[in-house]
Amino acid sequence: MATAHTPHPYYPLDLVLDHYVPNTYSMKDTLTLLFSTFGAITIGSIALSYPKRHSTIKGLGNQLTFLWFVMCGFIHLFLEGYFGIYHATLAGDQSPLGQVWKEYSLSDSRYLSSDSFVLIMERITAFAWGPLAFFVAKTMYYNTPARHIAQLIISLGQLYGCVLYYLTTMVEGSPHCDPHPYYYYFYFGFFNIFWMIVPSILLHNSIKNLYRAMKVSLSNEASGAKAKKSK
Repeated sequence: MATAHTPHPYYPLDLVLDHYVPNTYSMKDTLTLLFSTFGAITIGSIALSYPKRHSTIKGLGNQLTFLWFVMCGFIHLFLEGYFGIYHATLAGDQSPLGQVWKEYSLSDSRYLSSDSFVLIMERITAFAWGPLAFFVAKTMYYNTPARHIAQLIISLGQLYGCVLYYLTTMVEGSPHCDPHPYYYYFYFGFFNIFWMIVPSILLHNSIKNLYRAMKVSLSNEASGAKAKKSK
């Protein structure tokens, strides 16, 4: 006799999630909670960077970059960190963050099945890139020379992780994703594409700045050596 399993809305439909409990929040409630939090972080970042707008965080590009890293720090360390710690019980989790993850998991059920790749990738993202994102924001705030080294490292890590995240399910035909366009293109596609586009831009920016700095340094060394010879 076949064992009856707890029904759930996730793909693949034969995925066993016996500890699954439906969300008490509606999709609208969950997204409102998520975007309200993002809005509060945005306002806080703008307020924090405002006194520095004419010095270390000068120009729209740098202000947006500062906001990006503050936002990444919160998302990586707290949202993804929550998954990294509570992944095994997430399908029955009724906390606000647990319900956010269950809503998102409609686009990728690997988050509810403790998929080994997703678990390792998210833990690296949470506990390595999360603190590093805050560190980059700090280097921008105080205008320290470590900025572009740290920015290059985290941007390369984010880009690499996102590419693997997409391809490890797409190469199998995306069996973990609800085929409905809303979940596949908005949740799975749109929510994650930022971690391919923005890190690519910032990676180029850091390489350009580090190359320029090395060029100036080598030029100064050559000038110094030439001056010593002429004495």
